[in-house]
Parts: sequence; structure tokens; C-alpha cells
Amino acid sequence: MYQTIRVTAYEPDPAHGPWQEELQVMRLGEQLHTELTRRWEQAHPGADRPLRLPVKRLNSLLLGMAPGVLATGRNAGTDGRLPWLYAHESVPHEVLAPLVATWAGGVFRRDDDEEGSAGDWELEDELLAEGTATALGLPAWEAETVDLTETAMSVGGTAEPLRRLYSLLPEQVALRLAARPFKAHGATLRFRVVSTGSGAELISWPPQRYQRRKETWYYSAQVKITVHTVPFAPRFRLHVSTGVRRWATRLELRPHQMSGATVLLDAPLPWPGGPGRHPRLMTNTLGYDRRRREIAWRRHSPALLVPELDIVRRYPDPAELFTSPDKWITGRGDIAAGIVYHPKLGSHEVGPGLMPRERAEIDGWVEEALRPVLRRVADLGRVTRRNTPSLLPRSVKKEKPLAREAQLALRRQAALGRALGSRPLEVEVLWQSVETRAALLAELPKLIGLPLGSGREIADDAWQWRADAIEINVRMRPAGVLLSPLPTSGNRTRRRAARLADAINDRCALADEHMEPPRSSAALVVAEIADKSQFAAQPDSDPKHALRLAWARQGRISQFVNLPTAATSLEHRVRWTWLDAFRQLGAISPPAHRVSAGIPGDLQYAALWMVRYTAHGPTRCPARRLVAVRVRPQDEPGAIEGWDAERSTWVPYPQLLLSLADGNVRDRWRRQDSDGDGVDERWQREAQRQIRALLFQLREQPTLLMANSANLRQCWPRLSNGFLSRDMLGFGAEPDQRLTLYGSDLRVVLVRDANSREEVPEWYAHGADDRIGFAEGVWGSTEPENRVFASTASTPHTAVLPKGLRKLIATSESRTAPGKTAWNPAQLEVTVLGCLTEKALTESDRAGTTPDRPAEWATLTHQLRYHDDYPPLGRPLPLHLARLAAEYVLPLAEAPSVPATGAGS
Repeated sequence: MYQTIRVTAYEPDPAHGPWQEELQVMRLGEQLHTELTRRWEQAHPGADRPLRLPVKRLNSLLLGMAPGVLATGRNAGTDGRLPWLYAHESVPHEVLAPLVATWAGGVFRRDDDEEGSAGDWELEDELLAEGTATALGLPAWEAETVDLTETAMSVGGTAEPLRRLYSLLPEQVALRLAARPFKAHGATLRFRVVSTGSGAELISWPPQRYQRRKETWYYSAQVKITVHTVPFAPRFRLHVSTGVRRWATRLELRPHQMSGATVLLDAPLPWPGGPGRHPRLMTNTLGYDRRRREIAWRRHSPALLVPELDIVRRYPDPAELFTSPDKWITGRGDIAAGIVYHPKLGSHEVGPGLMPRERAEIDGWVEEALRPVLRRVADLGRVTRRNTPSLLPRSVKKEKPLAREAQLALRRQAALGRALGSRPLEVEVLWQSVETRAALLAELPKLIGLPLGSGREIADDAWQWRADAIEINVRMRPAGVLLSPLPTSGNRTRRRAARLADAINDRCALADEHMEPPRSSAALVVAEIADKSQFAAQPDSDPKHALRLAWARQGRISQFVNLPTAATSLEHRVRWTWLDAFRQLGAISPPAHRVSAGIPGDLQYAALWMVRYTAHGPTRCPARRLVAVRVRPQDEPGAIEGWDAERSTWVPYPQLLLSLADGNVRDRWRRQDSDGDGVDERWQREAQRQIRALLFQLREQPTLLMANSANLRQCWPRLSNGFLSRDMLGFGAEPDQRLTLYGSDLRVVLVRDANSREEVPEWYAHGADDRIGFAEGVWGSTEPENRVFASTASTPHTAVLPKGLRKLIATSESRTAPGKTAWNPAQLEVTVLGCLTEKALTESDRAGTTPDRPAEWATLTHQLRYHDDYPPLGRPLPLHLARLAAEYVLPLAEAPSVPATGAGS
């Protein structure tokens, strides 16, 4: 058993002191900023005055084509006094001026989407002019000593880097690593730098090849570098994540389906006398231009401008790159371009992820390169051996191979009985294939421990099961037109969200015609539907969200199962269909924990999740909704409940789901305030008002409140690391208050995952004899005041690979297996923000009460990720339930045309 894990994170080394770099800094200056903004307004007389000068494409161009530029500053387009460019050496104005002029030729023209226009060469002359004859002229470079480890401490004891370091430090580290090839087992990988909005990346270049199915597939090693903080940590962290970057070599979609794909461009520098090749790859976006009806460079792509700077070489045409991406990935002349693979582009024979041994080797290379300015974060040790709750043992005696499944079935039956009470469960099954129809009928009784053939046919295509207090009535019917694609209007004069709302309301009306209102308040629909990829050809044609809303209006919860495919087992899919349906009915409960007697016996769990949809959401309509779930393991009836904000009360979990889908519920935060505050401020006040009301409702019983800090800080900013203080809660602009003022037996735990921004570092276990692998458990430092822990779960048995496999470099003891998927269990960061420590008890006049141990509450949170019916969850079960409730938040751009009816109205 591994006793420690190692996180791929680094922090400033106090033994070295500040990491200071002598850099050159350029500011746009107020005069140049004002003049460029004026010319932008002249070119766009009908447009509103820009809040900022549109310099994003210019910044991308400078990073890719100006040798020596380290990073670009934030908000330089808004304020000319802020730093704009950082460089190791002054970049000649003779290089900067053509780049600015080329950018201006695109930004200052009236039609910004028109390609092929020349740069503003008169502007270039003005930028290079000396003296006061022109209002333009590039500012001078200024020497500045920059501390790349500059830190401020929050009131709560969290180290926060200076804001500019979030972009500046990853760029510096990436360039430092790119200058040192990665060497292992006699092979060498060289990396190029890619700038991102949240940090920097390293991509091994040129890509590696993998021959499979008579085709060549391309992939590269990927290293992501980002800066983050950790609650109450005395130093900020640099997270280094590794993986595989796959490249698309053929696109299995039509041009109009290409909403946007990232393209990395490798091009030589066109400046005489300088370096021939830049250490960076330029980031571009390729997508379909619906106005011009063709594939084009989109958004802030510098590839749109580079051919104007270098008229000698041939650069990839967007349409040609879309048609033949494989011809550019290996390079044509001095130019190469790779389309970053995404599953929506088609299939790929290279599997994602790196093997743990390869991750450890790259991590060692990073550690060596960062010495002595940054050091590795200390390894984490086990804080408990009680890693799992009271689960049924998986090993069974040979003479009783089905004993475990039989016990699970009886538990499901009891949970379903508690959730239903005395109500019969009415199930409508809409099927499209006879195989799925038969499998659903066979799997249902098996999952709840009823004998095969125990159901009786009560009518044509209708069956009934009874067991103890449970009655389940199932009706089978062909899906018909209900599951067909949504026909959306092509009228471009109306907003897309409004057109989709019309199509959804039409499908709701159709559902009312085909299905009568349920006779029981416990009603479920199971519908067989095509995979979402089958609806990709026609945007907004997937009927899943429309049908979920339609059935919710009738008072039915819904669960979908995909049509049979060769890729997955039908029995496996229908099993999960029923288990997910049971979860929506509230027929699920966490197993009894195995922490210690210090956890109150009558403890209840509460979880918060904030749903935030933009115009790209499921119904193309923005929405914000706070979801709260309460789990009371000691209460048999109604053990899982949700908070009904309209009635300010707790309701059964299925009723919560139906209320979230109610289109008549209005968001209070949308009302205009007399003080003129914006939407964000109004929403934050409303969300925090709801949270306070929830805390008041929970105060009568010991409660563990759980929240994902990265999710909830959008509406509760005081959950950001820099605002946190131990055993305190803060709302709005008010001072922090002791946690016990919100509940004498309240504990608060914040969890955080990587959430696409690498906020939580990757990890691997290491032990004696150079063993590298994975381990499950709760990990942390041995300091008694520690509040931050790591929760790692076991690897699913389906993800276990033979030892010794590699993807990047083969050795004499191993073989390369690029086609394998390398499963890397994610770390869940667990912060015990508030508990009853000795200090907290004294301040609340409860001295003498046995204080909490933070490690025990972290262990309890970890154990809530486990359940007999599921592989380890990504989040604790109550938080998992709150997050999945978001599936029912389906706002429409216009009020529903059909009044809500049925038991759920």
C-alpha cells in the first residue's frame, strides 16, 4: 500500500528568496491609446464606443511573431497606462510597427470579417516617426525588475500572487522548460510554447505518429502550466499537468457543423537578421462563417494576418485545411498547422491520457528545470486508513456468487419503498428498438430483487409488479414522433432562443396529445433516444430537453437510454437507466460512514450547487438558479429533499426536479433595483439571501454543508480563497461572522476539482523500489492545524491497464500503446472551512466540549463519494445530487404557451 502521494505542484522556494527578472516593459500610453480608439470609432461610426480597444488579435500576433515578447498584460486595451508588453529584450520598433499596422488594417476596416485586406502602412510610418509631428509613435521600452514570486497575504492567511503573475509566470516557466529538451531512455522530445487564456502550454513538436487501421494518427505530449492559490497556504502554487494532445487528420463532419476548432500554426519569423523559428505556436480558431457560408479563420486568429507580413511563403487556406488536415500537420515547406482534436470532429485511434510512470518522468524533468527558484510541494501522507464507508464486500464465497447482488437488490427495494411511500410508481416506456424494450422489462425486477417472471400483464403492453409496499405499473409503447428531431424555424429575423422555444413548446403540446396526465404523483418516463451525435447535423434538433420539460409539466420525471450500439453492452446501459431513475425518485442513500464516534449520530448533509447557463445553454436561454439538496440518513421517509425557493420549504427530491423545470418560476434577481445595480450584483444578493434562509432552516440539527467553491463563488464571492478565514462565514460587504452564529452544530466543507482550469493539481503515488501508481484515500500534511486535504478514489476495474505500457517513449522493458486510454483518477481538494475547534467552542461558550478534528470531517466527505451501486463519484453524494438536478433547469426565451398541468404543476 502506498503511504504518500506526490502532487505535480510547485511553490516559491524560501531558501532562494525572490525570483527577480530584469524585463523590458511597454505601455500603450494614453496618447497612442486615445488615437487608436478614435480611429477605431471613425471606421465604425454606427457602433457603440468600445469599452476597450480590441487588442486581443494584436496580442496573439505579437506573441507569435515578435521574438523576445514574453507576455501581454491584462486590460491594456482599456487603460493605456497599464503594462502592455513584457519582453526579455527590447523588441525593435521596426518589428512592432508592421505588426501593429497589419492588425490595424483588419480592425479599422468597416467589414472586420473580410479577409485579404492589406495592412495600414501609413500607420506604420506614423508609428516609426520621431518627434512630435504625429499623435502616434510607439512608446519606448522601460526597464523593470519584476519579482515572479511577489505575494500578498490575505487576512485569513492565504498567499496570493500579484495579479499579473497569473499570466507572466506560466509564460516564463514555459519558455524556460522549452529551452531544455526532455530526454528519457535514449529519446528526446522538444517542446513549443502555446499561450492560453489561463496560463501556458507546452506541446511536443513535431507530433508523433501512430499507425492504426491503415491510417496514420498524430499526437503530442502536452504540459499545462497555471498559477493558483490554496486556502490558508503560506505560498501560492504553480500547477503542472500532463497529457496527450491529439491532432485531427480527417474531419467527420460537414463544414456548416464546424462551430469552432483550435488550430496551432508553426511558421518561421519573417524578420531578417533575427531567429529563424519562434519557440511558440500561434493559436487560431477555424470555423464556419454562416454569413459568408464558408470555412474561415474566426475570432482573434492571427493566421488571418500573417500572410500580409510574409508574402513569400504559402499559408494554409481555411477551406483546404478543413478538407485535408493531414497534409498540413507534417508541414508544407516551412509552414505546419495542426487542428486540435475534439470528439465532435470524429473518431481518433490515439487514446487520451498519460501513464503514471510517464507523468512522473516529466514531473522530474520539470522539477530539475525549476530549481532553485521553485521547489516541489511537500508529499502528502495518509490521514486515515478508513477510506470507504460500510460497503458490501466485493469478494464472495464460491458457493454464493450472487449473494452480494441479492443484498443490493433488497436494499434498492427498501429505498424505493421509502421514496414512494404508499404511492404506486407509474412508468411509461417509450421504445424504438425491441432489444431495448425487452432488456428494460427484464432488468427492472432483477434490480429490486423480484423473481424472474413475477410481473403480471394487466393489459396489452402493460405489466405490474408488487412486493411488500411497492407497486410498479409499467406501460410499453412505441416512441413514434415524440423522439424525432425538433423542427426549428429557419426565420433568421428572430432570435435563436425564441425559435427554439417555439419548437420546444410545440413538442410539449405533442406530448400532451400522446400521453394522458399521470394518475399517480410518482410518475416516470423512460425514453429510448438516438445518441446526441445523430442530431449534430441540424443544430437544436435534439428533442431530449424539450421532452424533459414536457413531461415535467405533466408531473413526470424522465430518464433516457440510447439506442443499441456495438460499443456498449445493452444490459449495462439499461441497468444504469433504471439506477438513474431510482436516483431521481430519491431512492438512494449514502452508506453508513466509518469515521469515528466524533461525528454526530443525527448528522444531516446539505449541498449547494449554482446553475448558470449562458446563451449557449441547453435551451439557448441564460439562467441562474441556486439548487440546494438535503440528505437525512437517519430519516426513512423523505430522506432526500430539495429546497423550494418559491415556498421557502424543503420538498421531496423528485418534487424539486419538477419545480426546477417549471417555466412559470420567475427569478427575483432579474427585477430592476432602484440603485441601478447590474445583473451580477442583484443575483449575488438574491443567492446569498437564499443561502442565509437555508442556514436558518438547518440550524436545529447538526449539519455538514458542502459546496464546490469554484462553482459557488460566482454567486458567493466570499468563497474565493483570498476571502476565506477558518471557522468564519462572510456575505456581501459585511464583516465575517463566527460559523457558530449560523448554527451551533454547523460544519462547512468546500470541495474543488480541476474544473478545466487545472485548479487542483495532478498526482501520482510513489513508494519503495521506485514504484509508481495510484492509490485511494485521504491525504494531507501532519500539521494539526491543517484544513486542506486530498481525496483520491480507486481506479474503476474497466480502466486497469497492464503494467509497463507507455505512449511517448518505449523502453526495453515496455512497449508503446498510444491506442490505450490512460485513466488518471482526479484529486478532489477538500477544505474544512468551518468546524467546532477548541477555539470555536470557547468563543461560543461551549468550553469543555470535545473539539472536532478537521481530518475526520475530510474523511467523512471522502467516504460520501462511495456507494454500492456506483463507481466512486467525482463529488460527495449530496453534492452529486444537487449538480444533477441542474438537468431540469430548462428556461425558455418566451413564456410557455401551454399552461402547466398535472401533478407537478
